[in-house]
Amino acid sequence: MPAVRVTTGARLHFGFTGLSLAHDRLYGGLGLTLDEPRLSVVARPAETVDCDDSRARDYAERAVALLGLSGVTVDVERELPAHVGLGSGTATALAVLAATARAHGEAVDPRALAPDLGRGGRSGVGVAAFERGGAVVDAGHPTALFTGDRPERGEWSVPPVACRHPVPDDWRFLLVVPDVEPGRSGDVEDRSMREAVRRGDGADADRVAGVVVRRLLPALAEGAVERFGAAVAAVGRLNGSWYADEQGGLYRPPVGEVVASLAEESAVSGAGQSSWGPTAYGVTDADRADAARAAGERALADAGVDGRVRVVAGRNEGRRVERADRPKS
Repeated sequence: MPAVRVTTGARLHFGFTGLSLAHDRLYGGLGLTLDEPRLSVVARPAETVDCDDSRARDYAERAVALLGLSGVTVDVERELPAHVGLGSGTATALAVLAATARAHGEAVDPRALAPDLGRGGRSGVGVAAFERGGAVVDAGHPTALFTGDRPERGEWSVPPVACRHPVPDDWRFLLVVPDVEPGRSGDVEDRSMREAVRRGDGADADRVAGVVVRRLLPALAEGAVERFGAAVAAVGRLNGSWYADEQGGLYRPPVGEVVASLAEESAVSGAGQSSWGPTAYGVTDADRADAARAAGERALADAGVDGRVRVVAGRNEGRRVERADRPKS
């Protein structure tokens, strides 16, 4: 079998619709797929597992075991930065899974196997982004079955997609990544999420739902970038109230200073923090892309930190699978 390349985009995570045990559904992720940065992995059939990237190797070993295969050689051509709020964990897990399966001529359902890889236990946005791209709202988990404690690996289903809409072609997203400690992950993230759910106020969840239904989704459907930006910023602030005790404010330091600076810029329609950060995002469009990039540089300077700034488009397709002897997508 020829070597296989799987390429997928990063994602922004705007927050959840409900971190409260008072309602029937818990979590409910909101997010959007980005065209850049991208992850690209190449897999070749082998008799053992061989991969120089430690995280990709772990997922390759799990994929081989799940699929009952002999082995695989995996090369990470392009990687997403880990634990900065761009969905690198789910993207890596599913890309390695899909590449491993295809390298052996096997078909695979990433959604069905994501829980066995430890993915999709709260938000389903990363899985949905890998499948089809676009902007996504997932349905969350049944509160009675899930509660604040995530079940053991493989004992949950990825939440279904409640709404998906393509991202308008002229929309752009400013990414500002301060050079600070990575965002929360693993056991630390689990503890923080349990605490946020334990203290979660059902009234706040109702407010988020109102913003999503009456503001965010209509703006997305109509291609109204300024109203969409204002809506996702409002969702981010409401989510920040759930996490404030865990991360030291509505946004983790120094992301709060970056977001505050971006919120004052006319080139940015709305700003917030993706997941646990430290990536801050700003919503803009193609006509304002250069001005938005300059606004991101000023925001880092205002916060007194170094970092990286880029402006990217949305992505309305899921993973791309192709033979590795063809040019990269």
